[in-house]
Amino acid sequence: MISTKEYAPYFSRYINPTLTNGKSMIENLIDSQQRFEDVLRNVPKEKHLFSYAEGKWTLKELIQHIIDTERIFCYRALCFSRNDATSLPGFDQDLFINEGNANERMYEALLDEMAVVRMATIHLFKSFSDEALERVGVGSGNNMSVRAAGIIISGHQNHHVQIAKERYLE
Repeated sequence: MISTKEYAPYFSRYINPTLTNGKSMIENLIDSQQRFEDVLRNVPKEKHLFSYAEGKWTLKELIQHIIDTERIFCYRALCFSRNDATSLPGFDQDLFINEGNANERMYEALLDEMAVVRMATIHLFKSFSDEALERVGVGSGNNMSVRAAGIIISGHQNHHVQIAKERYLE
């Protein structure tokens, strides 16, 4: 069981048991990617650039955000697992979206990229020893364990898939 000392309170919404289903970190990484595929793989083309409100991301941008965030959290986990004491910076998700060109990309390419990123994530987290999973580092000014980063990755994806279902696809 993960301790609330392993992550900042902000991330509790991604570690929520209703999002992670009480399964292992690896099971959740696999399950959340399957849910992502089930919901987003066959979305009609007219929805790819849909935004549910002025100033909100398009569906393509939402997918890019999930990819970017996963890569950042994997980097954090890798650094923390290797006992790197460097305090890692946060990231401006809106800047990343503005510079990511998601809307100019093929929708299927974004989905394929997410699948590849997730496979790499699973292999990364499988490589960590139990000791490494418990290591804590600092990212965005907050303590985070390697284990928490892995759980947050799947919870974050689940959170955004739910938003996609409710606000983009209904």
